[in-house]
Amino acid sequence: MKLDLGCGQRKRAGFVGVDVSADCGADVVHDLRVTPWPFDDVSVDEVHCSHFLEHLDGAERVAFMEELYRVLKPGATALIITPYWTSAGAVQDPTHKWPPIAEQSYLYFNAEARRALQLTHYGIRCDFDATFGGVVAPEFQHLPPKEQAFASKHYFNVVVELHATLTRR
Repeated sequence: MKLDLGCGQRKRAGFVGVDVSADCGADVVHDLRVTPWPFDDVSVDEVHCSHFLEHLDGAERVAFMEELYRVLKPGATALIITPYWTSAGAVQDPTHKWPPIAEQSYLYFNAEARRALQLTHYGIRCDFDATFGGVVAPEFQHLPPKEQAFASKHYFNVVVELHATLTRR
């Protein structure tokens, strides 16, 4: 099973669309802030979630990740797309919650990182490996990779989206 979580009106082909709104044509109408989600443990092969996570506050993000971990099969992946924390898109929408999302946000969802950071008392149980990509603003796409990396690290509005691929350990 493949899930498109928070699909809105742009449900991906071949995915089961899940959204809080029945008006968008979702296959499953469910508020993803309410747990448990209506899917069996370790039943999902792949997840796509675009521009949803930033609408959750910190506690809701933790609950989301715990449910994601519960439903994904071991080795299954979830692509989470959010506005990048240094882009205007991260803060322009009044429905986005604080804090904006960066690569480091995902450290809290990896058991080894939680141990290294001495954060095991947080009570988070999920365990994902994460890799990252993103979308660079058009005016920076012509630059060589080394210059893009420098601009991404030092300037605002260079990276517009963060693409985090989480793999369930």
